[in-house]
Amino acid sequence: MEKGIIVGLNINNDKAFIESMKELEKLAEACHIEIILNITQNKIKPSNKYYIGTGKVDELKEAIEELEPDLVIFDDELSPSQIRNLEEILEIKVIDRTVLILDIFARRALTTEAKLQVELAQSEYMLPRVIGMYKSLSRQKSGTGSKGPGEQKLELDRRLLRNKVTKLKNELQEIVENRRTQRKNRQNSPIPIVSLAGYTNAGKSTLMNALVDESSNHEKKYAFRKNMLFATLETKAKKIDLSDSKNFILTDTVGFIKKLPHHLIEAFKSTLEEISEADLLLHVIDVSNEDYKSQIEAVNNVLKEINADQIPVIYIYNKSDLIEEHPMVDTENSIFISAENHTNIDKLLDLINESLEKNSKLVELLLPYDKGDIFSYLKEYKSIESTSYENEGIKLQLKLNKNEIDKYKQYIV
Repeated sequence: MEKGIIVGLNINNDKAFIESMKELEKLAEACHIEIILNITQNKIKPSNKYYIGTGKVDELKEAIEELEPDLVIFDDELSPSQIRNLEEILEIKVIDRTVLILDIFARRALTTEAKLQVELAQSEYMLPRVIGMYKSLSRQKSGTGSKGPGEQKLELDRRLLRNKVTKLKNELQEIVENRRTQRKNRQNSPIPIVSLAGYTNAGKSTLMNALVDESSNHEKKYAFRKNMLFATLETKAKKIDLSDSKNFILTDTVGFIKKLPHHLIEAFKSTLEEISEADLLLHVIDVSNEDYKSQIEAVNNVLKEINADQIPVIYIYNKSDLIEEHPMVDTENSIFISAENHTNIDKLLDLINESLEKNSKLVELLLPYDKGDIFSYLKEYKSIESTSYENEGIKLQLKLNKNEIDKYKQYIV
């Protein structure tokens, strides 16, 4: 394992600062870095030259000489000049929270799309910093922050990186078009789309598996789950078949985190579109985490950035088995569950159905007899309240959501 020192700046006594530093340590652990020292400073605003004050830089330099770490990690994103100035005076590799997150994503990426998205985010991050990073790259050929573009030779310049960014965007665009076609096919289906969203490690994959268990679908494929940050980056879609014909497609994508690098959000935009085009969001919250309220805020900020903040949402307070009593919550349409123990999963399904029903309207359809395929489809996937066979065709009464009403408007009586 590499050894590292983490450095944080508490600006204007930020209440979330301590949790942010704890999270930075977890991010470092996910990159196999052992944190041997934690240095903090209270300040009104960051220093333009070193981010921290010159006195703190001297203290950091002494600690480096004594403890001999492999790198220093800052809790906020540093400017190219700050990295350059710090590396010159400290004579050690300096990275920031963004590099750690990008490195974790690079380690976790499995599909071609995820790998391209991460490489694009890394390249765009490095573009303005490539000159300042030459010295640290020459000191260490491997390690954190070197997976991906960092492995390139020192002759790498901005022009080459720009060409690489353009190439990656073109490759991604082809994959994005295929993904959008698949998503369009799902949207044309009368089955509503329910999307999981939440902070990383809140238990989204565990919840997806719990809901798959409730499904009557015989081909049950489970999502990978593990107690670690950003366990999965790939978008997953599972059809949840319930016995009462109230079915839905459940999608899951990458978890969020505070200070999620903007380059990463941009690179994963096509993946995050899965959330923005859902009929209902399930916002999964780790209620056992003391900092869960600020995690809710961090997720809501990303949802706003991807224009998904207007979608109906259920707030799911997960891991309730790990706390002694339920806290008072100020979110409407919420439920306490334990996805691990399947506690209240049945009540959650009732709440999902109830929420989807709110967006539905009772309509009457008259299907011509040559549209038997539509009738079979609706009979399989919707709960039909009444059926009668008329001279003109089959008359049905059932509830449809907005997309379904648009799709079958020509048959509405």
